[in-house]
Amino acid sequence: MTVTQTVEGTLRLNAAQSADLYDLSNFSFAPIRESTVSREMVTRYMNDMLDYAESDVVIVGAGSAGLSCAWELSKNPDLKIAILEQSVSPGGGAWLGGQLFSAMVVRKPAHLFLDELEIQYEDKGDFVVIKHAALFTSTILSKVLQRPNVKLFNATAVEDLIVRNGVVAGVVTNWALVTLNHDTQSCMDPNVIEAKVVVSTCGHDGPMGATGVKRLESIGLVKKLKGMSCLDMNAAEDRVVQETREVVPGMVVAGMEVAELDGAPRMGPTFGAMFMSGQKAAHVALKSLGLPHKLH
Repeated sequence: MTVTQTVEGTLRLNAAQSADLYDLSNFSFAPIRESTVSREMVTRYMNDMLDYAESDVVIVGAGSAGLSCAWELSKNPDLKIAILEQSVSPGGGAWLGGQLFSAMVVRKPAHLFLDELEIQYEDKGDFVVIKHAALFTSTILSKVLQRPNVKLFNATAVEDLIVRNGVVAGVVTNWALVTLNHDTQSCMDPNVIEAKVVVSTCGHDGPMGATGVKRLESIGLVKKLKGMSCLDMNAAEDRVVQETREVVPGMVVAGMEVAELDGAPRMGPTFGAMFMSGQKAAHVALKSLGLPHKLH
């Protein structure tokens, strides 16, 4: 019996067991007041905003690099980790492979990260293939969100950084829909989250891409951005991981945002470097916090 057959058998068994607990032909929900629903949502969200107003690490961007970073950091239960994602749906570009195709290609040895997450794949020698990219993204997202020391604030944009004496000390936030409509409304001031370390994983250039390093450039904390170079898979993935680092005190850059900063090639539809860059960024952040890490 294969692993897939075992999983499918377990799912069928669980479905049968749950269906035995209620009458599907005469189903009815327990009563609830509409105001109760509002109170439950608002209370929890506002308590999270109060709790995470001071975080150990803020991760900007919930794509494959950001989620991989969050997963690695969350292994330390004493860390408070906030993830900020401008989109309603986290995951970035990792819901599909290249050109809207389903499969996700991951070059070895990044498959070891998939083993840790218990994600199935087909081994093709020097690389592995996940049958649908959404299998990776949904799995890591589910695991990260179950961690008690992680909070995801989606539909939330980072409009600016908190910088004190050349040290990044947090982020300036707003609802993403407000950020996208500043030109159509009167002034709508933002909110803030203080952080000991900010990890920027905003991706390559785009509507909200590479915003972390763009802001650092605009205030003179980094030199002029080199911009992402043309596609070269073999060169790109190694460079993105190698150049994942703390670029200024308090701010780590990971994922394709590294390419915009340093001029590394684009990698196209291979994803291993995103996992490894995110994982490395977590250990760079741990080092910055003075905590045990896996860097030499």
